[in-house]
Amino acid sequence: MFDDEMNTDQQPSARSKTAWMITFTDLVSLMLTFFVLLFSMSSLQMDEWDAMTDTLTQTLNPGKLTTVAAATAEFNIGTIFSRQATDLDYLSGVLERGVAEDDILKTSKIMLLDDRLVVALPGDLLFSPGQAVMPEEARAALFTLGSLLRNVGNQIGVNGHTDPRPPSPDGVYSSNWSLSVARAAAVANALRQSGYTDDILAFGYAASQFTQLPEIEPDRRAAMGRRVDIVIFPTVGGRN
Repeated sequence: MFDDEMNTDQQPSARSKTAWMITFTDLVSLMLTFFVLLFSMSSLQMDEWDAMTDTLTQTLNPGKLTTVAAATAEFNIGTIFSRQATDLDYLSGVLERGVAEDDILKTSKIMLLDDRLVVALPGDLLFSPGQAVMPEEARAALFTLGSLLRNVGNQIGVNGHTDPRPPSPDGVYSSNWSLSVARAAAVANALRQSGYTDDILAFGYAASQFTQLPEIEPDRRAAMGRRVDIVIFPTVGGRN
């Protein structure tokens, strides 16, 4: 019985020696919760965070290789600036010398305007009346012209024109507009076949610009109206 009393007296003393651990655990939990709340309410400085992570990365993994992503776009800054448009003043002189020996091209008119260079080709020498199919000698002439243009980076457009007279009812084309579009497309295709690889803008104007021609003999004015203009811009052309 004496032993039982001794055990009973020692049990509270043993519990009192370990009770502080419970209080300490609660205190640590509260402090951890407090610091988590402080961190969640603070604003993270991303530049300092990135600098710290980069420093740790280089320290813990100094042999890490940095991979550079390959360019996926068809054009980048290097390719854009490597292609330059040719000066129109210089190109005008080159074209005048290049077309002088051709029977068809020497009748064309080369005009250097403020924002473009225009090569006006006589439509009567390129096409039969009311047609948009070129004979072989006209194709050869455009091949010669295309060989001069295929090495330039300028944007090129082709504009078809007609005189005000309506097309023949028995003809292939029902309107001057469709005829002018077909002739512009035929000249553009001939330039492409000669080696010019950039996009070519082809438009048909019919007789909408006929009134801008000078007041000369009606037959000469009508012949000037039936022309195809090759327009060379000072900007770089686009690849198709």
